[in-house]
Amino acid sequence: VKRFMAGEIAKGTSLSDLQQLVNEKFNQKLTYMDIRIMASELDGIDWNAHDPKAQAKAKAEEKAAAEAAKEAEAKAGAEGGDALEPDVEAVPGDGKTVVEVSKLVRPGTALSGTVKFASGSSAEWYVDQFGRLGLENLRGEKPTQADIEAFQKELERVFAR
Repeated sequence: VKRFMAGEIAKGTSLSDLQQLVNEKFNQKLTYMDIRIMASELDGIDWNAHDPKAQAKAKAEEKAAAEAAKEAEAKAGAEGGDALEPDVEAVPGDGKTVVEVSKLVRPGTALSGTVKFASGSSAEWYVDQFGRLGLENLRGEKPTQADIEAFQKELERVFAR
C-alpha cells in the first residue's frame, strides 16, 4: 500500500483522491486521516512539488533571503568589513561557522534556523517578512564582529546553492 501511495503522490495525486484509489484497489475502508498518517510516514516525498501555493511561498522566501543577504553584505561593507580571512584571527571553538536552515517556518518569519559560531557560541536566526535578519536565544558568549561577518557570508553561501 505504501509503495502504491508513494507512486501516486509523486504523480501529484491529492490525498483525498488517493484515499479513494486505495479503498478501491485494496478493498479497504481507510479514512482520510488514515491516509494522511500513512503518507506522512513515507520517505523521500516532496510535498511541495505539486502545490502552487508552496512553490510561490518558496520563491518568496528565496527572494527575501537573497535581499537579506545583500542587505547584510551592504551593511558589512559600509562598516568597513571586507572578506573575513581565517588566517587573520584565531578563535576558540572549532574554527568554522555552521548555519542550518529549518524546514519548518516559524510564525512571523520567512526563514529561520540555527547557527554555531566559530567561537563556540550558538543562536537561532531568522529572516522576517521584511527581509530583516535577526538572532535570538544566544547560548554562550556574545558573537564577535568576525563571528557575525562569517555568519552572514555562510548564510549567503547556503542560499546561493
